[in-house]
Amino acid sequence: MTFIARRFLRAVLLLAAVSVLCFLFTTMAPGSFFDEMRLNPQISPETIAGLRTHYGLDRPFAVRYFHWITSVAGGDFGYSIAFNTPVAPLLWQRAKSTLLLTMIATALTWLIGVPLGVWSASRRGRILDRVVGAGSSFLISAPEIVLAIGLLAVAVRWRFVPAGGMVSLGYEDLSAWEKAQNLVLHMVLPVSILVLGGVAVVERYIRACVTEVLDAPFIHAARGLGIGGARLLFRHVLPVAANPAISLFGLSLAGLLGGSLLVEVITGWPGLGPLVLDATLSRDLYVVIAAGMLSAVFMVGGNLLADLLLLASDPRIRAGGPDAL
Repeated sequence: MTFIARRFLRAVLLLAAVSVLCFLFTTMAPGSFFDEMRLNPQISPETIAGLRTHYGLDRPFAVRYFHWITSVAGGDFGYSIAFNTPVAPLLWQRAKSTLLLTMIATALTWLIGVPLGVWSASRRGRILDRVVGAGSSFLISAPEIVLAIGLLAVAVRWRFVPAGGMVSLGYEDLSAWEKAQNLVLHMVLPVSILVLGGVAVVERYIRACVTEVLDAPFIHAARGLGIGGARLLFRHVLPVAANPAISLFGLSLAGLLGGSLLVEVITGWPGLGPLVLDATLSRDLYVVIAAGMLSAVFMVGGNLLADLLLLASDPRIRAGGPDAL
């Protein structure tokens, strides 16, 4: 329980620091939502000053931050000036789409990357291992935006999957099964972009972890006792290699979430990415801050989940001994 309490306290302190930095940096950014209004001679400076007062933008930083953080504690993330609506429902509607994309991409990344890494490590030095290693190195070195634009160009050129949006026109008129098919087809492109880069990272990391364990003295001793094949791999190698892999899980979830924002913009997926871009361009202060905080919550939540998995898998952590994290 002490381990969980420490991790939870660290997460709360981290989110508090992120909230201050998000609010500070967004406030310090040049320009404001009312800059374009000032260029319109039909809008008087008094009107703009009144709007700033109405939205509380003329208050000192400390006062605005305290008012905002108090509102957040009550579930209110402020008011969007550009969208003329409360931020919370606007953000949650987009966050559901981002979470759907990220969760599916994370599941596929690990379902493909872990077996591929284990298989590659068990056949290290062979031709297929070198082919997998070369492919992983290429995908890791290629910028995600290049992969996204390349796959988008292929999808547009050959039209084997929809190249934009979350659903097609006339979606509401489809049957339940057709709606599910339509949604899955629209997810193929953004999920493929996220999975390609993520699988390469997971495969290389898992391969390195398993290779290190395979070279350990106790594995050589197990081989000397006649233990080999699947029994050696699943009963002796993988349990030891699991801890660093679990630690990577939290980081990969955060990385996929961050990458999904860029992918959403490129592929037209209606998630947090396009919303954050529009809010940033229009300088919609509270939408940008709330989106940044929500992303931080997702990332910290991923790391907390990884810590809980470590607690369940490692008896040293449960015992709270000197080797506990």
